[in-house]
Amino acid sequence: MKPKILLVDDEQDIIEFLQYNLAREGFDVISANNGKQALDRMSQKPDLVILDVLMPQMTGYEVCEIMKSKDEYKNIPVIFLTAKSGETDEIHGLNIGAADFIQKPISPQKLVARVKSNLRNAGAESSTESSNKQIVIGPLAINKEKYTVLLNSKEIILPRKEFEILYYLAGNPGKVFPREKILNDVWGSDVFVVERTVDVHVRKIREKLGEHAVLIETIKGVGYRFKSIE
Repeated sequence: MKPKILLVDDEQDIIEFLQYNLAREGFDVISANNGKQALDRMSQKPDLVILDVLMPQMTGYEVCEIMKSKDEYKNIPVIFLTAKSGETDEIHGLNIGAADFIQKPISPQKLVARVKSNLRNAGAESSTESSNKQIVIGPLAINKEKYTVLLNSKEIILPRKEFEILYYLAGNPGKVFPREKILNDVWGSDVFVVERTVDVHVRKIREKLGEHAVLIETIKGVGYRFKSIE
């Protein structure tokens, strides 16, 4: 079955240009011209969403926040298309659950590479669903099958990349992971994401862990380590 891509942009010429290039690579592409249409199209269960940031009536950020608030959509990768180049905008997008950013004008080759990389990452997750892998360490129970995190038996909600980083670090307690390795293993080596992205995600994870934030230790000048619990 072809991977299904939901493409959302208020400029029809961009829709047609990207739809052509994605279809040529074997993707099944559905499109929407605004945020409301995009949310309606989610019922068609896309495998990935490409979402323009600046749209009238409802921004891409608002659409993403609504998607990520729904259990049935929260694990679908979202790639933002943006005309902006500022770090603040990218950090905001990552904070609300985006998997990736692509700056306009768009290179079709780069877009296709990013789509394939994010689908591979999502596929790797789904391929392990039957393994019922769960990490229980200290107050945390992290279930890869159900994609849930329990903190002292109470569920906390983490977007996909935050969950992946927590699962990755907690699965190797005591081991130091440089930021570059976290980027390569969680995002993939063919996706360009700055090391600052890891820091943003870790900060958000720590906020949700509250008093247990100390479980994720910063190794100055290197990266991060999940604290060993005897």
